[in-house]
Amino acid sequence: MPTVAYLTNVFPSPVEPYVMDEIRQLRGRGITVVPCSARRASPAADKDLRAWSDEVLCLESLHFGLLCRAAYLCITRYKRWKDFCLRALFRKTPAKRRLRALLHTFIAIYYAAMLERHHIEHIHVHHGYFASWVAMVAAAVLNIPFAMTLHGSDLLIHAAYLDTKLRHCQFCVTISDFNRRHILKNYPGTDPAKIFVRRMGVDCEMSIPPPTKSGHSTFRMLTVGRLHPVKDHAFLINGCHLLKKRGLRFACSIAGDGPELLSLEKQICHLGLQQEVQLLGGLSHQQISDEYDEADLIVLTSRSEGIPLVLMEAMARSKIVLAPAITGIPELVEDGTTGFLYRPGSLDDFAARVELITSTRSGLTNMRRAARQRVLCDFNREKNIAAFCDLLISHLQVVPARVVPAESHPYENSVLQ
Repeated sequence: MPTVAYLTNVFPSPVEPYVMDEIRQLRGRGITVVPCSARRASPAADKDLRAWSDEVLCLESLHFGLLCRAAYLCITRYKRWKDFCLRALFRKTPAKRRLRALLHTFIAIYYAAMLERHHIEHIHVHHGYFASWVAMVAAAVLNIPFAMTLHGSDLLIHAAYLDTKLRHCQFCVTISDFNRRHILKNYPGTDPAKIFVRRMGVDCEMSIPPPTKSGHSTFRMLTVGRLHPVKDHAFLINGCHLLKKRGLRFACSIAGDGPELLSLEKQICHLGLQQEVQLLGGLSHQQISDEYDEADLIVLTSRSEGIPLVLMEAMARSKIVLAPAITGIPELVEDGTTGFLYRPGSLDDFAARVELITSTRSGLTNMRRAARQRVLCDFNREKNIAAFCDLLISHLQVVPARVVPAESHPYENSVLQ
């Protein structure tokens, strides 16, 4: 059976359990999978994550012998990678980005040297960030195909050189119809036949809704996500300030760690929300589950998303959700039927929606049922991972690796066009 290298920016990661699930299912179908990480993962407390760490190939692990082999590949196969360097040098992009692309090109050659001993026949890279450039160049050096999965910000915000990646990938998986339309609209040279939608999902068996808890008079909101600018927790805190001014009694918990922690703490203090808004920090899976149980409303205020797992998890537990009407979110949350949407960037609309939910929450039983049913039907992790594996395996079986002579150009058309 084929051998596949599966590359992510950081592996293993507790916030991306679906990567491990995909690898497990591929292995269960007889595919040899070599997990790879562009960056070294933080030491894991979880026993399962530690086990994954023991087998991962990390690009940050430098070895003299591999460096020598990479230097040899760099010289003997330069015609396979040189045009990527030209692409980086002559594309009209900021100088810093061009330098990073050049560095990532040479990291990719080292990655190719790492993979040689494993007889890799295909590289799949998760996310379209810098690791996808590494996978693309390494695949060219090794004369094998690569494919990638695109989510949200890697497509909508940080899409550096995505036209090149889309041109040379064997196929591309993305997680929403919105994303597929965006690719075909903004990258018109892309072959529609190689862009596939395979949705993410959650474990619905582990998300059986508990009995509804009651007895607290304070309306409880919860958001779960890393403290990063793209998640826009600052908007949520401003929304809480508006709700407080309007006289609503509520508590808002924010679960997650990240670079925005100090900034959000200052904002909470500045607006006098210490009694209403609590930063919980990073929580275990069980702790997050307990927070879901206590919450009356799960909110999301991101500026850009794919289709967030946090909304799927909440809806699988029959929770009411509120999110901005952006990107692929309306494919999961149908406003007024499976949850609520607000106009992106509108604090007034956000606050009005929260007030509506607080006043009608006892009558939202049908919405809770519809939310869970939506996830069961279309965002079931087991079913959707199987569909992804079917897609990958079908390409491994029926699409041969590219045959590129050692001294030939790896492109059909010049990358400088």
